[in-house]
Amino acid sequence: MMAEHLHSPFLSQLMQSPLHAVKKLFGNQQEEPQRKIVDFQEATYCDNETMMPLLSSKRASELPVNEVASIYQADLQNGLNNTEVSHRRAFHGWNEFDISEDEPLWKKYISQFKNPLILLLLASAVISVIMRQFDDAVSITVAILIVVTVAFVQEYRSEKSLEELSKLVPPECHCIREGKMEHLLARELVPGDTVCLTVGDRVPADLRLFENVDLSVDESSLTGETEPCSKCVVPQPAAGNGDLTSRSNIAFMGTLVRCGKGKGIVIGTGENSEFGEVFKMMQAEDAPKTPLQKSMDILGKQLSLYSFGIIGVIMLVGWLQGKHILDMFTIGVSLAVAAIPEGLPIVVTVTLALGVMRMVKKRAIVKKLPIVETLGCCNVICSDKTGTLTKNEMTVTHIFTSDGLHAEVTGVGYNRFGDVMLDGEVIHGFSNPSISKVVEAGCVCNDAIIRNDTLMGQPTEGALVALAMKMGLDGLRDDYIRRFEHPFTSEEKWMAVKCVHRTQQDKPEMYFMKGAYEQVIRCCTTYNSKGQTLPLTQQQKELYHQEKTYMGTAGLRVLALASGPDLGQLTFLGLMGMIDPPRTGVREAVATLITSGVAVKMITGDSQETAIAIASRLGLYSKGCQSLSGEEIDQMDVQQLSQLVSKVAVFYRASPRHKLNIIKSLQKNGGVVAMTGDGVNDAVALKAADIGIAMGRTGTDVCKEAADMILVEDDFQTIMSAIEEGKGIYNNIKNFVRFQLSTSIAALTLISLATLMNFPNPLNAMQILWINIIMDGPPAQSLGVEPVDKDVIRQPPRNVKDSILTRSLIVKILVSSIIIVCGTLFVFWRELQDNVITPRDTTMTFTCFVFFDMFNALSSRSLTKSVSEIGLCSNRMFCYAVLGSIMGQLLVIYFPPLQKVFQTESLGALDLLFLVVLTSSVCIVSETIKKLEKVRERFQKHGGSLFQFKKLNGSPFHEV
Repeated sequence: MMAEHLHSPFLSQLMQSPLHAVKKLFGNQQEEPQRKIVDFQEATYCDNETMMPLLSSKRASELPVNEVASIYQADLQNGLNNTEVSHRRAFHGWNEFDISEDEPLWKKYISQFKNPLILLLLASAVISVIMRQFDDAVSITVAILIVVTVAFVQEYRSEKSLEELSKLVPPECHCIREGKMEHLLARELVPGDTVCLTVGDRVPADLRLFENVDLSVDESSLTGETEPCSKCVVPQPAAGNGDLTSRSNIAFMGTLVRCGKGKGIVIGTGENSEFGEVFKMMQAEDAPKTPLQKSMDILGKQLSLYSFGIIGVIMLVGWLQGKHILDMFTIGVSLAVAAIPEGLPIVVTVTLALGVMRMVKKRAIVKKLPIVETLGCCNVICSDKTGTLTKNEMTVTHIFTSDGLHAEVTGVGYNRFGDVMLDGEVIHGFSNPSISKVVEAGCVCNDAIIRNDTLMGQPTEGALVALAMKMGLDGLRDDYIRRFEHPFTSEEKWMAVKCVHRTQQDKPEMYFMKGAYEQVIRCCTTYNSKGQTLPLTQQQKELYHQEKTYMGTAGLRVLALASGPDLGQLTFLGLMGMIDPPRTGVREAVATLITSGVAVKMITGDSQETAIAIASRLGLYSKGCQSLSGEEIDQMDVQQLSQLVSKVAVFYRASPRHKLNIIKSLQKNGGVVAMTGDGVNDAVALKAADIGIAMGRTGTDVCKEAADMILVEDDFQTIMSAIEEGKGIYNNIKNFVRFQLSTSIAALTLISLATLMNFPNPLNAMQILWINIIMDGPPAQSLGVEPVDKDVIRQPPRNVKDSILTRSLIVKILVSSIIIVCGTLFVFWRELQDNVITPRDTTMTFTCFVFFDMFNALSSRSLTKSVSEIGLCSNRMFCYAVLGSIMGQLLVIYFPPLQKVFQTESLGALDLLFLVVLTSSVCIVSETIKKLEKVRERFQKHGGSLFQFKKLNGSPFHEV
């Protein structure tokens, strides 16, 4: 079953979180979907050349690698050239899914007329035609067209905003072309490309593997199997190759690399992949609504229910009073259109989506709209040190050899500029064997590449390669053939490779190892001393431990290196100290967050000395604070940890599994936790956190998929900006709700009171619909894009259980509604002195209500700050919207064709002046309430400062 069309929100879900999207279709099903690709198919290119065939994953898994490479005309080592890539892309297209066209705009516009209230208005217009009241029929029809157009534009904006969100995190990959490793967008791949996979990558297309180092892939998104699948490169027998799980030499598009690394030939892209087949079969699906949208839906339905009840009473009372039944019906339906806040959920969606797009400019990508709401509630941030609080620009500055030599290293960045200095003398090449051996181990036990001063790999490994370049030893890695690799993991904190020298392949293989000092020293039985191998004594270990502690206290990341014939019998070579300076502005951001009531905790795999040194520089750690190691966390249960976690500022030698315990302990204490992560194993912790934050530069694809938000530049300051934006968006939604509900309540109350007091209706149906356009239209929506107040970050975190309709907001809504109703009824009563209703009477009343609306919108721009404080023209969109509404109102009053439709007449300058003075009262009263609230807050703050201080220090998250 192929969906007729797929909405953008679903595409976003499928591309970013295939596990959830696909499981709905597959569950634990193991069977392969029926393919539309045969075992292979010949394709004719437009210039009569024959394009190479495409193999199904089943057929490709059965063939040897060299045969698959021959069919795809692929060069396994050098990859395709750019000419061939262009040629193949012209035929096969981009590596992406084609979304069939959405329904045309005219159909979407027509669908707006399916609204029951609009159908009732159309019925009213038809009845008017039958009764030969043509003026009324034309007026109602024009009003319907305007209302429907506004609703259509709103919905279109909402769809487009959500569509933009799906383009924020394009998948990327590493590909070999023309002999060089290139970092590309996954959509640029073509069949026959050579792709490199490493831990944490998302597989960008269907690949036939030809290189494999302990490669293990999570295929749960396709097969439902939760255990990662180990991969191989040998052909699979055809007999047992029926389902996807049996094809262990194929890496499927959309699956995630959990362990090891490998290379493969692209055999299927886009819809010609196994994932593409699933995509074709999926039905269109809407993105789930956020809690705020759901609450707005419920609020809208409740208001609709009350409105229908009141409108029913109004129509009944009016009919009993002898008013014309058709007039009462038309007014009742118009009032329903105006009073029922059907635009509430749509504007909330648009405001959230536009806020997310603003966050992108601040280098934060929010993947899930509900997180915007949660950001304002965050009261604990657990942050990684490296790359988030620090720059992640590693540079080796100090070398300590196992025989006691201290060398200094100059130069910064991933280049060869700088020297290794020993007692004032420059060390180059093998001029000092002890130093050269340490540098050699760091260069050989390494996967990073530096090309044109650009690093491809991990910053720590990049620093080691840059050091080798400074000594002219960067070619050493090519002198060795790698036979085996034990990759680095955040749990074990070490990496080792088994190699043999190219010119001495008959000699025994050699291990090179690097990692945390505590892990490396356990594997060592000897140490190097001026070329000699001596037994490693306890005295030597204590000397190395002292040097490691000294480097750590200076804020250096310490790496130990060793080599030898066996992992249990290594020779200790020395230590390297790397500097990773704190990011600029982080100390100020930390201070601001702590002042606003957000606790900040640092989690790092570094030693205690290094962690505390960096934390102290950032203002996270001071006298009286506590630190906790990963080993100590292992010895505690969640209950014990939750009693201690609030007092701890630094967690050192911590791994991803410790993060999960920290999150659970903080949440047990009532914390709303934001957690950063970048590695494969961080995924569980990121999902458990209230706000999972992945690193955009260093983060793996696995990590990004699990996260709710991605920091493009890996910068801690961005978290503060995102919290600030989240609070601002929530405030803007509250401002909009205040404006719309006060207008809605005022319109209902006005007509209800007029009917109960047996007055003629102060507003006709067309005028009520015009008020609805203002209420749901540009002035209302412009409140959603109000610039974020810079002081909002200093506000304490909001309680996640708090309703958007607080007591203070309800009071302000009711006060504004009462003023609007009283003022409008006063004008109507004043004009109706002769007890005969005229066009002038309704024009004055109508204009009065609209002007009240404009001043109400002005005062609704902020719940706490006055118009003078936020600036009259700081929100240009609002200025244009209000100006446009006023111009529209003047046209309704003075433009003859519209006078007929709305049954108005021209007003004098004094009339307008009187109305402006009267209607400004709603803004004046609102501004006065804000002033009084500020005075009260200042008094409470001053009078209860001691109490507040005690309360702050007693908070479970502010003891540090």
